Amino acid sequence: MHPEAVAAQEHAVESDPAPPPPPVLPAVDVHDLDWDRIAASLRPGALRARMRATVERLEALLDSENGAQLLFDDWRDSTTDRVLNLGMVSDEPLWFIGDLHGDLLALEAALALVARESDSGNGEPARIVLLGDLFDDGGYGLETLLRVFELVLDRTPSVCLLAGNHDEALGYNGARFTATVSPSDFADYLNENLAHEWIGRAGKLAVRLVARAPRALFFPDGLLAAHGGFPLSDLHEHLAQAKDWNEPRCLTDFVWARAHPRARRKLPNRTSRGSQFGYEDFAAFCALSTTLGRPVTHMIRGHDHVDERYEIYPAYAATPVLTTVALSRRLARELFGPFVRVPTVARWIRGSLPQVYRLHVPEQHVRGCYSEETPDEQPPGLTGQSGA
Repeated sequence: MHPEAVAAQEHAVESDPAPPPPPVLPAVDVHDLDWDRIAASLRPGALRARMRATVERLEALLDSENGAQLLFDDWRDSTTDRVLNLGMVSDEPLWFIGDLHGDLLALEAALALVARESDSGNGEPARIVLLGDLFDDGGYGLETLLRVFELVLDRTPSVCLLAGNHDEALGYNGARFTATVSPSDFADYLNENLAHEWIGRAGKLAVRLVARAPRALFFPDGLLAAHGGFPLSDLHEHLAQAKDWNEPRCLTDFVWARAHPRARRKLPNRTSRGSQFGYEDFAAFCALSTTLGRPVTHMIRGHDHVDERYEIYPAYAATPVLTTVALSRRLARELFGPFVRVPTVARWIRGSLPQVYRLHVPEQHVRGCYSEETPDEQPPGLTGQSGA
């Protein structure tokens, strides 16, 4: 193993005093948003009615000379850079929204909270980082995607989309949409509507937008943001030698790796994109990344649909990891627990683990949006309708 990688591994487990971990702030329970107004504002039919205009505008933006310059794009080393090392980041409000999987209600609730809590007085919208997985698992997949398109169009410099594994898995082969993940109901829905020009073009736009999306953000205060994980231990020697953060296996781990809640270490399995990592694996990566000029002390991610919709595993206390997902319902593949959940978002606080906000959406609104009997299907009579 390369000497730098060996030194990083040893540093992660040696007994010398380490810098104290960033503080973990208490979660904030949010009960007092205008839930009736939020529920009434969903209007999936209106999103579909605007679909043609939305798609045309976003296509034009991506086709323009400078393309879509989203939040943090100025920190790309090149047009192909997908692992951004951020320099100075201001203390203006910045929020993370984890997995949505078609949860239009949770997205609108999150946006309402962001608007209320982030009034800077200068008229600038708060910055938002979407942690990926916009669709699949039923819900309002198309409408959620269109809503994200509108956010990109209306507040381009203030929105960053990180690729999730379901986003990255969606493809188009020139004739049909494909998916390399399960469930893949959104690809099925797109293929069922190939005759609908604007639904097809929306799907192709999703593929195009995700292809250029970052896979990870390195913040100057030591925060790593990604959908899944980080380059696992079998890649550390390569990173120490080549310093190639955009190596395909590294990009895969940022998107697909999963956190084990208690394990010290996990052996990477390159036959599967969803390898797990343990708390010593993350500590070793933090040490290596620091030697490579990208200090990491803590992380925010999505990917794992934890029951409470956020988790800070005690085993990772020295290098804390926050998992946050914005799901107000139990997905079909979640076999246990209540149907109505408390979605979470998180706010960046410099030098701390991002602070969690728990959105207590009233049960009647969750059940009014999603069917418990058929949670793996699109809401009947809504998403399947054609828009103008």
